[in-house]
Amino acid sequence: MPRSPLVLAAAAACLAAVQPAAATTKHPPACAAVSFHPFAGPLTAQPVAAGHYRSRFGSIDLMGAEENGQPNYRVTVNGKPLTPLKGEIPKSAYSCLKAKHIKTPPQPIQGSCDGSRFRVAIHSSGPHKLVMLFALKGDDWMLCQAGTPTP
Repeated sequence: MPRSPLVLAAAAACLAAVQPAAATTKHPPACAAVSFHPFAGPLTAQPVAAGHYRSRFGSIDLMGAEENGQPNYRVTVNGKPLTPLKGEIPKSAYSCLKAKHIKTPPQPIQGSCDGSRFRVAIHSSGPHKLVMLFALKGDDWMLCQAGTPTP
């Protein structure tokens, strides 16, 4: 039974829709955040992974250790510590932080980095990717660490 040109065109369009797209380069989002819980057990002097996140763009680990009798958390990207940010968080990152429900300007935490939850915010729209670790203290996200991933 002959097919009408309209049916054939519709079938071709459906096939084109399900075919893999041409090789397009995916870029990380300009702003992202990942939330973590603190380590469930007691911390020791040796850092332990409290949380792990992996995507096609890399991995983020929340590492916890006991320092001077207090829990202290740090973030690593792709298994390496961050290169510390010199100076303050750039104002260009504020829109990203606001989108992730973090008050600006970010307030630094006093003492060790500890909280009831943690959030890692990643701002990628500037010249360098900026990774920021925040701890939830009461109702506020306090800045623990900020830096760029080590190459």
